[in-house]
This record gives sequence, structure tokens and C-alpha cells, in this order.
Amino acid sequence: MSAFFLKKCSFSAKNYLFLFFLAEYFFGKMSKRKQKKLADLQQMPNVFQNFNWEAAELQNYKGEKVHFQGNWSEKVFKNNAPIVLELGCGYGEYTMAMAQQFPEVNFIGIDIKGPRLWTGAKYLLDNQLDNAVFIRSNVELVPQIFAPNEISEIWIPFPDPYSRKSKSQKRLTSERFLKYYEQILIPDGLLHLKTDSDLLYEFTLKTIDALNCRLLINYKDVYKEHPNKNDVLNVKTRYEQLNLSGADSIKYVRFQLWGKVDS
Repeated sequence: MSAFFLKKCSFSAKNYLFLFFLAEYFFGKMSKRKQKKLADLQQMPNVFQNFNWEAAELQNYKGEKVHFQGNWSEKVFKNNAPIVLELGCGYGEYTMAMAQQFPEVNFIGIDIKGPRLWTGAKYLLDNQLDNAVFIRSNVELVPQIFAPNEISEIWIPFPDPYSRKSKSQKRLTSERFLKYYEQILIPDGLLHLKTDSDLLYEFTLKTIDALNCRLLINYKDVYKEHPNKNDVLNVKTRYEQLNLSGADSIKYVRFQLWGKVDS
């Protein structure tokens, strides 16, 4: 682009062009980093990827198709310890923290975004934490990935609240998803929601009530109401640390499903 042309441009146009080329450069760099992380994921033994978003067809780091449904503890972790899931795990902060705090438990983080999973997977490898792995897949496929009674707990930290009512069934605490979880949880399995969204928090409470689930803990402000300042509830995800929503408080709900509640 010639200097003559730039001189003819208005001040705002010059700024626009500068920002355009800056964004092009930045996103080009970011894209290369993402591509590298995606390539790295395929070499990580603690990551299983699903490239079919409609069916569970997991592959290991060797490119081999694997099927662990009903045998995750035995075949992947080589033990009989309980399994805890983190859904929509992002960078895997909860999976990483819980794996360190509870070495006698197995943990699996699930997210569709590979570059974010790379952060958690690398941390596990660097710290030799072999009681946790990651799965790159849609959350909707959990009934195909796990067998009935295979999962002890499910953590859902800061999921997308899907503010539009028309997308309410995409919320990870909607009846649609709770039915998925019911297929894989043990009878007294626990679900944990941590959110900064008032909408999702109220929606979840209404869903729990409507489906006759068992509400165990309900904190409107977890950091003020929770008595133990050193346990896993105090783990903060990158999203929470950035406070992107500008929320004044973090809500926490623990509950059990209707089909798993003792009469």
C-alpha cells in the first residue's frame, strides 16, 4: 500500500487500516500457536480425541481407535478408583487441581476446544499426574463414552449460560443434559455447578425443583458462605480470574438426580 494513498486517507481510515493489519498479524500468530497445540495434542498420551462430533470414536496419541466404555478405570488408569468428570473443562483447572488434591481418585476433563485442553494436558505430563486425562469431544456424547454407573461425580464449572431462551436446552444443567448424566452416574452420584450467571443459577434451581432432584448445597456467594477456604471449591478458573462477566458473586450448587435419589 503506497504512502500517497495513506496520506489521502482520513485519520480514522488510517487507524482502521492499522488496526486491520495489526489484527491480521495477531490472529495469524494466534492461529499458528493453536495449530501447534493441536499438533501437540496428537502426541500426548493423556489425551483422547474424537473427530466425529456425532458419534463417540475416540483416538489415542498413536492414532488408534479406542473404546473404553465401562473400562476407563481398568484400561486407562490401571486401577478401580472412582471417576470424576469435569465437563466443558476449558483449560482444565479443576481437573488439574483435583488430580493433585485427590491422588486416589481418577479425573477426566472433557472439552471440544483442543488448544485449551493442551494447557491442562501439558500440566499433567509435566507434573507426572497419571490419575487424570482429557477427552476432546462434545459433551452430548458422554452416554456413548461411559457406561452406566461408571462416573461418581460431575463438575460443571462456569459453563456457557446461553442467555437466549430458545437455546436453554443447550445449558449443561438442562433436563436434556441431566438425562445424559443419569445414564452414566452411580446411584448416589453428585453434580456440582459453579457459575457467575444469575440466569443459569436460577434456571438450574428451577430444573432441580421441577425434576424432583435432591438439592444438597446452595450457595449464592460461595466465597462468603463456604466454610472451608482451602478445598477444591476455591479453585478459580481462568475465566473466573478474568471476571469477564463482571459478576459480584459466584454461585455454587450441589445436587443429585431424580432417578438416583433414594425414596
